[in-house]
Amino acid sequence: MISLEWTGEYVDISDINPKELARRVTSAGINVENVISNHIDNLVIGQIKEVKDHPDSDHLHICQVDIGDKNLQIVCGAPNVKNGLKVIVALDGAILPGNFEIKKSKIRGIESNGMICALFELGLEEKTEENYNKGICELDKTAPIGKNPLEYLNLEDSLFELDVHKHRNNDCYSHIGFAYEIGTIINRPVKLPKVSYKEIDEDMSNYFNLKVETDKCPYYSCKMVKDIKIGPTPDFIKKRLEHAGMRSINNVVDISNYVMLEYGQPLHFFDADKMNKNVQVRISKEDETITTLDEIDRTLENDIVITDGKTPQCIAGIMGGLNSEITENTKNILIEAAIFDPISIRNTSNRLNLKSEASIRYSKGLSKSYTKMALDRACQLLQKYANAKVLKGNLVIDNIKNTKKIVEFKGQDINNILGIEINDSSIKEELKRLMFDYKYKSGKFIVEIPERRLDIEASVNDIAEEIGRLYGYENLVSTLPIVSTRCGIYKEDVKLRKNISKRLRSLGLNQVVTYSLISPNMSKLFNYDEMTKIQLPSPMSIDKSVFRTSILPSLLNVYDYNKKRQVNDILIYEISKVYDDKYNESTKVAGLISGNYITNNWSNTIKCDYYIINGIVKNLLDYLGFNNRYYIKEEKIDNLHPYISSAIYLDNKKIGIVGKIHPNLSKDEIYVFEINTNYLRVSTKALKYKMPPKYPSIKKDVAFILDKDINSFEVEKVINKNGGKDLVKIEVFDVYYGDKIEENKKQIAYSLYFNNQETTLTDDEVMEKFNKIIDSVCNKYNAKVRNN
Repeated sequence: MISLEWTGEYVDISDINPKELARRVTSAGINVENVISNHIDNLVIGQIKEVKDHPDSDHLHICQVDIGDKNLQIVCGAPNVKNGLKVIVALDGAILPGNFEIKKSKIRGIESNGMICALFELGLEEKTEENYNKGICELDKTAPIGKNPLEYLNLEDSLFELDVHKHRNNDCYSHIGFAYEIGTIINRPVKLPKVSYKEIDEDMSNYFNLKVETDKCPYYSCKMVKDIKIGPTPDFIKKRLEHAGMRSINNVVDISNYVMLEYGQPLHFFDADKMNKNVQVRISKEDETITTLDEIDRTLENDIVITDGKTPQCIAGIMGGLNSEITENTKNILIEAAIFDPISIRNTSNRLNLKSEASIRYSKGLSKSYTKMALDRACQLLQKYANAKVLKGNLVIDNIKNTKKIVEFKGQDINNILGIEINDSSIKEELKRLMFDYKYKSGKFIVEIPERRLDIEASVNDIAEEIGRLYGYENLVSTLPIVSTRCGIYKEDVKLRKNISKRLRSLGLNQVVTYSLISPNMSKLFNYDEMTKIQLPSPMSIDKSVFRTSILPSLLNVYDYNKKRQVNDILIYEISKVYDDKYNESTKVAGLISGNYITNNWSNTIKCDYYIINGIVKNLLDYLGFNNRYYIKEEKIDNLHPYISSAIYLDNKKIGIVGKIHPNLSKDEIYVFEINTNYLRVSTKALKYKMPPKYPSIKKDVAFILDKDINSFEVEKVINKNGGKDLVKIEVFDVYYGDKIEENKKQIAYSLYFNNQETTLTDDEVMEKFNKIIDSVCNKYNAKVRNN
């Protein structure tokens, strides 16, 4: 709450309407929530010249009142009305609190042209029985007839209720700080109070020593006064405190609060006679306690405290202790003006649920320049209104780095930020209004930010913001931003996930999203990579109590859900993260197919089988650029069919599995795959366009009789190695077991395709490579070539 009457001591606002000022302050970025005013139009000071009893009442009086330019007849029922009394008169048209309008009227047949007022009728006193019985307000004999009575009584004031932004510093929590804000807005100078006092020839260092044992108190200063006289508070201090919502106590305590509201710097007064010689600032000890001024015992917990070298005397920045309280018997005072760590003060205030005017200001941060001025101001007021004797010298510990905040910029920098055109001359005027010292050299501004503005950093952005709000945000013209743009692309993990999802959808699979939590029974399935699972300590339900390490159990649940609803063709996939007990994160992609892969009403459908799911995996890996770097090898996998299961290898590392679900899990034909995409985050060559062959291909067929345990994949590697670059394709077109070949033998027939992009291959060239392939396979696997 800011008093304009008080603020008017530091900046001239006498000619500005409070509501207009509130509008301008709000436009400049400090939101005035409410304007509270005591002003009432049509009030004058009058003098009663004649009093007669009303002929038709036993308590009313007919008064003739001189208001300066004329006499008025007013009917009044106050018991204290008398001839010669100077009073407050509300004229015709005055509107009193409660929207009560004064009008010319007749009261029991006698004309009355106004109202003689009591203070409670003007909203300046509480309407109590005592105040009611006092009657009308009796003004001093010196009161000037015809003048504004509220100005004469020094009661006319307007208050601004501010909603200060959280990033704004303490400058708007004090009247001097707000005066600077108003001076900046209306371009008028600010004059600070003249502070002067006399010191006695006695040094305070003879009474106290100062120690600061924590870095959470970067600045601490104190002075001492003697022989104070506790008494009533001066009226102007009392009135201003009341307007700010603070209760008046006595002249000494009220001066402490007055200086805080004036400078924004909280002070604390200790009874010096209750302190030992030492003043020690430290962090509270474990389980240390203090009884605060509200007579509550509080346990301290890593809080900043002021002690007398032994016991806490004050919770720093929050509240003083009862053991050093200022009382009616206090004679000597130790005055504290300090700066404490804002975060520590805020934490202590929240933990103790003890918020005060002081803690609010400490938790916002304080300026050292105001700290020094507030200490001197307190000494001046105590000397003037409490007859204090101020001791010479003061105790100070200053660990604040006196680094000036300097900003260098060009005028165009401001224009670029605000999107407007302001010339350098206008910027100079704005800096003068802000009362920022600056130099201008070769088109560059060198600005020094005043210490009182802690909320402004040494950045051209903050300077631009200050100039912008004075220029008026409402005056900024909307313009499209001119910025360089670039094409947005997916990167790294997101790009990989998008590419995988895109390819699987193109292959006919639909994406599903399931819970990362599954039941304990389902979590036992597909533990092929032996990851230890995380069990939730307090799950919401047992079926969602384990973090999955494989997506396949969830896909089986989706399969069962759809199957029960008579969906027979199920082609799904999911990409999701999984976690082990050490919170290692992996991303896996899993797919499931069952039923018909392609349905056609006019011809045969294609059913899902191992070769379809195997082809999907190969197509995906080829699309991602891993051609010739992966292979799929027959391998027994838990929970997959023992004869229809394989492991997927990339760069000779196992990255996943593919196969048919084990009959023990489901009698249905269900085929699945799963790949750990962490292994796919490796560099690949960019996909290149390959022209269709210009020259004809040559196809050669060969059938090898091999041992049953030899895998076709191994044979293909040998064929590929010996076929050279002209061997472009290998196809298995027949596998035979039967009585026409030896027992424990099998026949695998291959089609080999040869092609050259630059010339037509001759039959001799192809036969040379073809024979080399046959010799290599036969020698390596003791195989025979079937000739018929």
